[in-house]
Amino acid sequence: MAKIELRDISYKYPLTKNYALQHINYQFDSGKFYGIIGENGGGKTTLCNLIRGLVPHFYKGELEGQALVDDIEIRDWDMDELSSRIGYVFQNPFTQISGIKKTVFEEVALGLENLGYPKQEIIEKVTAVCEQLKIENLITKDPNELSGGQRQRVAFASILTMDADIFVIDEPTSQLDPEGTEDVFQIINTLKNSEKTIILVEHKIDLIAEHCDEILVMNNGQIVASGPTHEVLCNLEITEQGAMIPQTALLGHEMVKAGKPLGRIPITISEAIALIEARRNQNGHRD
Repeated sequence: MAKIELRDISYKYPLTKNYALQHINYQFDSGKFYGIIGENGGGKTTLCNLIRGLVPHFYKGELEGQALVDDIEIRDWDMDELSSRIGYVFQNPFTQISGIKKTVFEEVALGLENLGYPKQEIIEKVTAVCEQLKIENLITKDPNELSGGQRQRVAFASILTMDADIFVIDEPTSQLDPEGTEDVFQIINTLKNSEKTIILVEHKIDLIAEHCDEILVMNNGQIVASGPTHEVLCNLEITEQGAMIPQTALLGHEMVKAGKPLGRIPITISEAIALIEARRNQNGHRD
């Protein structure tokens, strides 16, 4: 399983004065689910571009420090080889499709074709992944005519066929309705259960609280807070850095102010219900 280590990383895009990333030090361990949160312009997408190798191979600019994937500097990786190790699902599902393939099956197979996989192996891999993601009914359709949610499923399928160890997923639900959002997180849970490393940028903080193992908070190109999900998301101080905390955590803090603490600050609805019921039972339903 691949691992990623960032050592004093700073980066600024070409023709800009300000650094998009500043002195980033972090290690992403194999098999964990990381959530990256923070206000817009804080450096989240740039960090994703670095991990995937788009910085510095596509976005030149000025990169300082070391970014290591399996102890190999990101500057030294071949991009085709790196793409087979790190899958990237972009923010906008309508730019995810290549635009050069006439069917979903061909679109999903594109990465394997570029890497020279045998035809029969491609057919087997693509068929299995399409069945896994429940898009087998789409394989003959034109990918350019799909809905946003369907395109996101196809994007995930394209990455899954490559059997990447790491998935970098940048705001996959930003343009999706609630049903499409649920579909995407079903796929992400499938990846999590397969012990893949997941790095997710997402503004829907309740979903982050529900699924992630570790949280990074970014502001002004810096990691301003990080740690286990509960530890970070129950901390009111991160709101001063432009990040949000779940409504249930805000409720927990209000209960503390009212002299009715729940024992701990909840970050999910199920946790809040359990704590409230436990408190009511403890107090003989007087609250």
